[in-house]
Amino acid sequence: MTTLWTAQEVEQATGGKATGSFEATGVSIDTRTLKKGEIYLALKGEALDGHDYVEAAFKAGASAAIVKNGFASASGVLVHVDDTMTALEKLGLASRARSKAKIIAVTGSAGKTGTKEMLYIVFSALGKTHASKKSFNNHWGVPLSLANMPQDTAYGVFELGMNHAGELEKLTQQVRPHIAIITTIEPVHIEHFKNAEAIADAKAEIFGGMGKDGIAILNLDNPHFARLKAHAEKAGLTKIFSFGEDEEAQSRLLDCELHADSTKVTADILSERVKYKLNIPGKHITMNSLSVLTAVKVAGGNLGVAVEALKNSEPVEGRGNRITVNIAEGQPPLIIINESYNANPASMMAAFEVFAMVEPAAGGRRLAVLGDMLELGRDGPMLHATLANPLLKAKADLLFCCGPMMDALYQTLPPDWHGAHTKESQELAQLVAAAVRPGDVILVKGSKGSKMPYVIQALQALALPQTKTKETKHAV
Repeated sequence: MTTLWTAQEVEQATGGKATGSFEATGVSIDTRTLKKGEIYLALKGEALDGHDYVEAAFKAGASAAIVKNGFASASGVLVHVDDTMTALEKLGLASRARSKAKIIAVTGSAGKTGTKEMLYIVFSALGKTHASKKSFNNHWGVPLSLANMPQDTAYGVFELGMNHAGELEKLTQQVRPHIAIITTIEPVHIEHFKNAEAIADAKAEIFGGMGKDGIAILNLDNPHFARLKAHAEKAGLTKIFSFGEDEEAQSRLLDCELHADSTKVTADILSERVKYKLNIPGKHITMNSLSVLTAVKVAGGNLGVAVEALKNSEPVEGRGNRITVNIAEGQPPLIIINESYNANPASMMAAFEVFAMVEPAAGGRRLAVLGDMLELGRDGPMLHATLANPLLKAKADLLFCCGPMMDALYQTLPPDWHGAHTKESQELAQLVAAAVRPGDVILVKGSKGSKMPYVIQALQALALPQTKTKETKHAV
């Protein structure tokens, strides 16, 4: 594999001192996923200290380890630094400084990861593209993603997240994007903000890392568009493009044919009319695809190539990928819509819309299995209760839920819709597994802290011994 870092380059970037020479193909902070030839960087967290895993890293084939001063090991080359988190940030900054790539960053209250994945797909069709893995969008994920960017990258795609004011300011100074997309502003992480306007202000911090030639792509349908635009202009940006259904949108949705497993789209992207099919259902996905194609156009890419590449977009695990499980011989399988990674009021509504389009097999039902939406502050119970009508509109037959705030939704629904309510997802998982029957369509969604993957695991465990669960490429 291509060398990404040498000992001398790491020393220069971090200010550290290496005990020997080495060449590295990448940077890792996790011995479970570390690949042979990568540098292992030992971070100290609240519960674990990466220094305890240095020996495991060398056994896994690490070319070197970046450790705090004073740490000793006889198994491999060490790079001693004052602070390993600071060293990771410096590696990211050095990688960004030496790169000639066109950098695209995406943030927003919802849809960041899915949009980032679509950006990766379309830009990969245009040139060598590097992107953040999974949801590596925080104080360690962003510099780690930067540190792993190859020098010959043509396009870099980065996801930036936050749940407090001031967090994006630091991240955008590291990434320094040429193009920034804000998908939407919604009352997410509202516990840490006075109101949605404050969330918009925090998301607008992304413009602070952009030069005067930076390009902003904003959702005109969102009520906070004008506020975001004003922030972009204050930061010195003059190239601000809009997307949406609004007639004034520069990239506008003209027609949208929604299906349970796909969407047919007709759009005008900066005065260029295009038609394409997304194999990921949901109008929210369609809207974000407009921002993706707009990014291609303003980056000087071939829009036709990008549109063709969108056909290869796939759902992100835990954000709408579908899983089928055969639980009875000769009977239709369960269809699980896996939205177990995260949740907020906006993404719940979007998930319900697709949930309503997926028809159960004969004798099957629609079961909603929901965990608490977290970080909603004092309005949390009310925001959960207001999901009742949208859930009934989605033709749900039963609600299974867990967590103290989901009880507000559970009690709002008529008793006929009551499946079960528990304190924790592990207990709920067993009740759901006992209640399902062939042909059921099951939506599993909740904030990451609600631990809804336990429900997915319990349902997959029902599979007949001679069958395997199947994951499709359709998503919410």
